[in-house]
Amino acid sequence: MLPIARWLMRGTPYAAGAAALAAVVPWLFWLSAAIAALVTLRRGLAPATPVILGAAVPSGWWWMQGDAIPLASVLLVTLMAVVLRSRMRWSEALIAGALAATGMVQLGIFLPPGGAGPLLEQARQGSPEIDRMLQDLAGQGVATEQLAALLIGGVTGLIVLLAAVVCLALARNWQAGLYNPGGFREEFHALRLSPRELVLLVVLGVVGMVLGFPALAMLAWVPLLVAGIALIHGVIGLKGMNGLWLVAFYVLLVTTWPMILIVLLLAFIDTLANIRARIARSD
Repeated sequence: MLPIARWLMRGTPYAAGAAALAAVVPWLFWLSAAIAALVTLRRGLAPATPVILGAAVPSGWWWMQGDAIPLASVLLVTLMAVVLRSRMRWSEALIAGALAATGMVQLGIFLPPGGAGPLLEQARQGSPEIDRMLQDLAGQGVATEQLAALLIGGVTGLIVLLAAVVCLALARNWQAGLYNPGGFREEFHALRLSPRELVLLVVLGVVGMVLGFPALAMLAWVPLLVAGIALIHGVIGLKGMNGLWLVAFYVLLVTTWPMILIVLLLAFIDTLANIRARIARSD
């Protein structure tokens, strides 16, 4: 896709037009967000504003139709691109994105029009088993509509945040391919949370659970997960291992929950022990 990125960077009208066109087409919002992020990373927020608006205006129309995901993705990836450009630290960009996504979930922008109630009613009518389960939960004092809203908003927010991270990585890869070949690989392989950032994430997770902000408790661990993924990439790169190891890793990551916990644990340990530096010294 590097030739496409090179064409986009020929001028603002090219990038703005492509971002708008991609935002109009269903399920191409990720490309629109990546284009906005690419221009933001390269030129800064002010010069990239026409491109961001080109992506945001059609995405706003989708929001009016009941789909907030495209606009949320554009806003999240733009925020992370601004932080990454100014601070040059992936970890800070990821934390900023997690906090912004939490705010979106708490504001309820990912809930369907009318809230979770109509969806629950449809589920009750479509499945007697679900109806009985909801009745049992209600009998135990659980606010089923509130629980459904939390699940819908939280899961959607998690997916949007992960999609925004992928879009930012794509944009950064384009930028490196055009102006600094190999730079993205080196940067991503070195991604590691500092102890202070790890403590911040732990505090945010605890605060979310104690004060009743479950979205914060859920999304605060996304930066740690991405750092763990970067650790795996870095170790495989240092060892010169076959790329099939990465394929197997992602298959396990997507299909098995224990693998996610292992990656989180490895990222936690890496913050304290700097695993990649130890491997480099031993080699």
